[in-house]
Amino acid sequence: MAFFNSDDALQQIGNQILEATWSEFPQLAPDQLALTWVVYDPPVIANTGGAISAEEFWKHSVRGFSYRGIERIYPASIVKLFYLVAIHEWLESKMILESVELNRAIQDMVVDSSNDATSLVVDVLTGTTSGPELPASPFDTWQHQRNIINRYFKSLGWEGLAAINVNQKTWCDGPYGRERVFVGKIMENRNMLTTNAVAQLLYSIVGGVAVSSKRSQQMMELLKRNLTPKNFNMTGEENQVIGFLGEGLPPNAQLWSKAGWTSQVRHDAAYIQIPGYQPYLLVVFTEGQDSQNKGMIPFISQEIVIAMANL
Repeated sequence: MAFFNSDDALQQIGNQILEATWSEFPQLAPDQLALTWVVYDPPVIANTGGAISAEEFWKHSVRGFSYRGIERIYPASIVKLFYLVAIHEWLESKMILESVELNRAIQDMVVDSSNDATSLVVDVLTGTTSGPELPASPFDTWQHQRNIINRYFKSLGWEGLAAINVNQKTWCDGPYGRERVFVGKIMENRNMLTTNAVAQLLYSIVGGVAVSSKRSQQMMELLKRNLTPKNFNMTGEENQVIGFLGEGLPPNAQLWSKAGWTSQVRHDAAYIQIPGYQPYLLVVFTEGQDSQNKGMIPFISQEIVIAMANL
């Protein structure tokens, strides 16, 4: 069961957007796309700044639409959203201590999507490090420690988090040594997320109830994207806006997002505010070789903007 309520109007619009997407990109197979779209109806319960409790927050319902929203998909750097929440939980509960290097790594993990920074964050979260293969008993202990992030998210009791896996580092060239053994011979232990799970986590951050109001606001600051074109490197380097949901937005929009991409997937998760429109949250996952078409996610974003104008 999703954290949002299904809505006939959004279902109809969502299906139309899917059909328009497949018409524009016929090479995209139906099972290579997943999407979750949540609309904030007034009164908007978002960016609360601690004005309400987490318990009260979750009593408010929102409308949403999803397509394959419960399908497990390799998330690439979208998993860094989960590491962001976890590291703030560890800091809030004094399980770890703040440091200059940790703060730098947290920022670079989210703002620049640095895999090197993420490696440090995962090490701090789990008390493990990468390295050569380990004997059986120490490796069992190491694996138990690496699964502490999974145990934390399971402890939240959100039904949508039951099927996720968030125990792997993100890589440029791939894992080696104990990391390669841990991910499994056929990558069966790789990170896996659903668009519904990502949407619910982002929804909690936006709502100010992820860890605490103050820490949710700190996370939002890292997720804020600048949509001014002069700030983009147009030489082909990924910037988490061009080729993603931000590219499909009008210039007066505000965007908080985290993208993820590899040679086989291209994803984005965003909370969006446009003057005169209801705020909304959108998570889009695309898979397969054709996911590298950088016009696909901006097209979906543009279609959602048009739909929001008519709600």
